[in-house]
Amino acid sequence: MLSIPRWTLRSPGPFGCPSQPPPPGAASPCQVNFVACQLFALLAAVWFRTYLRSSKTSSFVRHVVATLLGLYLALFCFGWYALHFLVQTGISYGIMVIMGAENMHRYCFVFALGYLIVCQITRVYIFDYGQYSADFSGPMMIITQKITSLAYEIHDGMFRKDEELTPSQRDLAVRRMPSLLEYLSYNCNFMGILAGPLCSYKDYITFIEGRSYHVTQAGADGKEEPHCERPEPSPNAAVSQKLLVCGLSLLVHLTVSNMLPVEHNIDARFRATASWPTKVIYLYVSLLAARPKYYFAWTLADAINNAAGFGFRGYDRNGEARWDLVSNLRIQQIEMSTSFKMFLDNWNIQTALWLKRVCYERATLSPTIQTFVLSAIWHGVYPGYYLTFLTGVLMTLAARTMRSNVRHYFIASPQLKWVYDVITWMVTQIAVSYTVVPFVLLSIKPSFTFYSSWYYCLHIIGILVLLLLPMKKTQRGKNTHENMQLSRSKKFDDTGNSLEQNSFSTTNNVCSQETASRHSLLKQ
Repeated sequence: MLSIPRWTLRSPGPFGCPSQPPPPGAASPCQVNFVACQLFALLAAVWFRTYLRSSKTSSFVRHVVATLLGLYLALFCFGWYALHFLVQTGISYGIMVIMGAENMHRYCFVFALGYLIVCQITRVYIFDYGQYSADFSGPMMIITQKITSLAYEIHDGMFRKDEELTPSQRDLAVRRMPSLLEYLSYNCNFMGILAGPLCSYKDYITFIEGRSYHVTQAGADGKEEPHCERPEPSPNAAVSQKLLVCGLSLLVHLTVSNMLPVEHNIDARFRATASWPTKVIYLYVSLLAARPKYYFAWTLADAINNAAGFGFRGYDRNGEARWDLVSNLRIQQIEMSTSFKMFLDNWNIQTALWLKRVCYERATLSPTIQTFVLSAIWHGVYPGYYLTFLTGVLMTLAARTMRSNVRHYFIASPQLKWVYDVITWMVTQIAVSYTVVPFVLLSIKPSFTFYSSWYYCLHIIGILVLLLLPMKKTQRGKNTHENMQLSRSKKFDDTGNSLEQNSFSTTNNVCSQETASRHSLLKQ
């Protein structure tokens, strides 16, 4: 969805965030604390991979160190408010043990999401409304995702029958109850405690136990052959590249973003004097300028995981290691999106997967609407979030209807396809910007001020599209590419274990050239 870890929000931590926000353009102490902690986590990740390799260190030690470092960082950034992380995690583990595999997913979902909502309400209505500071509920959003995801994965693995599961559910199913240490390590490890991203429990345990680099080959008779001897891939190149993206994103944020505030879209003089082309262009560039801080936070979090050795997803066709298992965005695809679907396929990827796994593919009535409602609730209690996601439902359905009725007329020739792509790129960028303005403004009054200055034009167009054009029904699951948030996960449903098989196909070719038909598997 449109979420970010709210690392820019204020919290009364032990190192003293000021009671008043810093001057415009200046970083608050809490923002500095966050960046300092993430840089410390980056160094700790390098140390973790170098000196606590799974080949030389037991899983127990790796779990303990990862957990203690994570709790220390949380305490540094949020003070005693970090105890909420332990309370939420500890009670959820107790619910899992007491309720058992049959019902744990329901109770864990209700408790974890409810506890998050209570904390968000407390922060908004007890602390200063709308003031940007170090928000302790930001990490809790990630922990909530992990708690609910794991509860459903255990329910799938220990209660439901295999034939009842989708291929992706079968692949992610957890067949045994995790220990308390494993549970704490998964939820509170130093690599993801501050900014995530979400990862599956099986991927995390595989990393801790050192099995993420092990590759087996299936011979012509279907039997597994011995491991391919291949050196452990180095994440240094991937980490360096991501740190470069972080540096550029931070530079743009510090130099450009403050010059193009989103709030200027509702400035009375601007609304009264600006021409329509000026309004459209400024809407786009102001939201474009607002994205680099998200790119910085998410890419840095991805680099930290990679530096620790987590995030390896096999090899590409050229034999190059892929370190995008827990990546949360693809910047080039975001900026060049030609559809709502394409934009959100590449934005906050791990949250989209979470929404798919715990809501969309399990909902029996209006899965798209239920998914948007869950996303809005998970984000927080600011009214702007709900306006954004209600508008997002309309835009998603309208874009889906328009695409199914129009696109086939433009794919007959490359020239028409190019014209179609240019038009849809412009429409998509404006529609996305229009949709997320309330997400940035937070409050009801400025959000409606913006929409009224645009005469609710895109809302009206979206409603007219749904009323006037036929909506082609698609089979849920088979055509998941029609779903705005969840299409990135279609490969799981199409090929079952495709994450492992596709990622390691090149490894098999390198290790054995006897036959081109051999398939590779990640050792479970």
